Amino acid sequence: MNKISVVGLGPGGLDEMTPKARRAIEQAEVVAGYNTYIKLIENILGGKKIIGRAMRQEVERSQLAIEEALAGRNVAVVSSGDAGVYGMAGLVVDMLLDLPETQRPQFEVIAGVSAVNAAAAVLGAPLMHDFAIISLSDLMTPWERITRRVRSAAEGDFVIALYNPKSKRRTTQLAEVQTILLEFRDKDTPVGIVTNAGRPGESKILSTLENFTREEVNMFSLVIIGNSQTYVKAGFMITPRGYERSQPLCD
Repeated sequence: MNKISVVGLGPGGLDEMTPKARRAIEQAEVVAGYNTYIKLIENILGGKKIIGRAMRQEVERSQLAIEEALAGRNVAVVSSGDAGVYGMAGLVVDMLLDLPETQRPQFEVIAGVSAVNAAAAVLGAPLMHDFAIISLSDLMTPWERITRRVRSAAEGDFVIALYNPKSKRRTTQLAEVQTILLEFRDKDTPVGIVTNAGRPGESKILSTLENFTREEVNMFSLVIIGNSQTYVKAGFMITPRGYERSQPLCD
């Protein structure tokens, strides 16, 4: 059966992949994805045909995956986290919908655990109220537009999760974001940094809006900045939802 499944792998560990995502990969004859993500699942790939490519070759590998499906094969296109959150779902679905309906292979987008969910779980419960996710990568989005989004989220008092916060090329953007946020939030606002969420070497740091840029942050980090109500308790970051506890759990 010619079918394309666009699969979210979760944050990295096989035990954090959904059963549905794993079944789609195991049933596929061809698996396409970024080389780093292919490596994360190499233990379950068996003798499948692999279409592995480097970063910024997304269009090429999507086209190759579609060609495999058109040839009658069952294909899985993989992304880390959730395929619909900074993943491959948008591109693959758009390209498939360009095909005449009579020629188009079946397709399905299979959700995965996004990095923001994995990082939030490590930190405690920082996403219990409205939040915004913003990528600081300016490869496909102008930096001016990114800063407008940061400012709007800050003014709206959203908890803010930052993807792609820093790289070897982008070394100043995180400090610019900090400056914008300090216009709207107290300098002691909690900030959590989780690196390699759900992968070997996972680590977390709790800091403040004033100091978090002094911490180690890289492309494998996800930064969560609290809103005006977020607090830290016993080493965990919590954003209250508004539930009222009628009495303490113990006297």
